[in-house]
Amino acid sequence: MSRGLPKQKPIEGVREVIVVASGKGGVGKSTTAVNLALALAANDSSKAVGLLDVDVYGPSIPKMMNLRGNPELSPNMSMGFLVEETAPLVWRGLMVMSAIEKLLRQVDWGRLDYLVVDMPPGTGDVQLSVSQNIPISGVTADSEGAVIVSTPQDIALMDAHKGAEMFRKVNVPVLGLVQNMSVFQCPKCKHKTHIFGADGARKLAQTLDLDVLGDVPLHLSIREASDMGQPVVFSRPGSDE
Repeated sequence: MSRGLPKQKPIEGVREVIVVASGKGGVGKSTTAVNLALALAANDSSKAVGLLDVDVYGPSIPKMMNLRGNPELSPNMSMGFLVEETAPLVWRGLMVMSAIEKLLRQVDWGRLDYLVVDMPPGTGDVQLSVSQNIPISGVTADSEGAVIVSTPQDIALMDAHKGAEMFRKVNVPVLGLVQNMSVFQCPKCKHKTHIFGADGARKLAQTLDLDVLGDVPLHLSIREASDMGQPVVFSRPGSDE
């Protein structure tokens, strides 16, 4: 470990941590994190899965999971429980770092096989704090790291590239890329249109020598399910969406 970096300390009771990140906002990172957590739980009912939202300035997990109420020590924690839904969070860096530390260390997570962490977009203080303070692993011993979400659009891919490089610089291997909003199919005529470009994330994955973990279409039901607090993996298991 490089001089000056904090010593990584596992979260008590948590076996594996998977972070879901993006370079740019609005690419479906939180939707991916929610459905990844639900898919892990559905894939093996014997596994305990937690979901942590550390998107300090724009938490969305409570709405996506249809959760309300005061903060509790539970395996599904979010900054959204600490502030009103419509209230802006005006915090400086040290306050943000303190809040993240409390979410990581002072929540009773119980015994978890996987903790999926929804990161904020970008490559700032929160990403560095989480990456440098806790061991981040993937779902297999020989394929460990973070999941990067991006649309195929060049502007989004530029920031996704930066995000992947940031994790590598802090010694967190990148598990792979999820290409979100890859194609839109008209529900009436079934014509397919690549609104944000075609295969951009696949090309970036080749450049970075990474795997493409998923190719998710732009579909109305995914947006509707998220807004209603009924994630598509839960509400429509086995669907093409």
